[in-house]
Amino acid sequence: MPRTRLPRRARAAAVAAGVLLTALGSAAPALAATGGAASGGRAEGSAAVGGERVVCTSGAPGLADTLSRDIAGAFRGRADTPALALYDAPTRTTCRFRAGAAFDSASVVKVTVLGALLRQAQEAHRPLTGREGKLATAMITRSDNAATNALWRQLGPGTVRHFLTLAKMAHTVPGDGAAWGLTQITADDQLTLLRLLTHDNDVLGPAARAYALGLMGHVAPDQRWGAPAGHPADVTAQVKNGWLPRPADGWRVHSVGAFTGGGHDYGLAVLSRANRTMGYGIATIEAASRVIHRDLDAATT
Repeated sequence: MPRTRLPRRARAAAVAAGVLLTALGSAAPALAATGGAASGGRAEGSAAVGGERVVCTSGAPGLADTLSRDIAGAFRGRADTPALALYDAPTRTTCRFRAGAAFDSASVVKVTVLGALLRQAQEAHRPLTGREGKLATAMITRSDNAATNALWRQLGPGTVRHFLTLAKMAHTVPGDGAAWGLTQITADDQLTLLRLLTHDNDVLGPAARAYALGLMGHVAPDQRWGAPAGHPADVTAQVKNGWLPRPADGWRVHSVGAFTGGGHDYGLAVLSRANRTMGYGIATIEAASRVIHRDLDAATT
């Protein structure tokens, strides 16, 4: 594989993380899981897609109805099988569609691998080694499989499961042996991970979170499809995508993204399977992503 240089901003984040990981202090309590019935002044909206429903709750007037209707419209008539989970902190909004369904992870599990690596280093009160930093950078910014293989072997299943337990990702099941791409994930758990990376918690300290988001903010240009499609210009998009063809159920195509800055703070996970092509799955994800960015931007500006 050709060697690439990380942009200056990402290099700076990596350096800062390497220094600060040695001196992480205690953080705020872990965040509660997403989802649940409307409460505390939040209204609920829902819209049908086939025999299932997109369900949203929001503290912003009319937003739950708008989002549920628009997400359902984006998915309606598609031949693949999507799932979605969304949170927006400023408006206290959540949306779910098949969010508890299990999917083969493909490469989106690489963010979980990074989280486990950072937690391991944090518990040992040490920065990432030079080798670990190079592997982590390649794994996230270029979705390099060889780098992921090396880190997966180094961590071992026990370390990955330890991180999942701490992160409260109870429905994520690591793939057997070297098959990290067959880890079973849900949209709900992916959203839990995005919250973990963007808010204070007792699992990953500020430096670790900044490091992870710095890498996700500088993925290769040809991998910036999916969840970032149509995001507001003043928002910083941090993304990781995954794609995997299998003999049964066609292509798995997934995208997870955290969106911060410009008064925004939201996370989106869209998973899909039974895509006849990778491009078909990308189109499904981007159709939903575009209406979500539009509706959230209108609600917070």
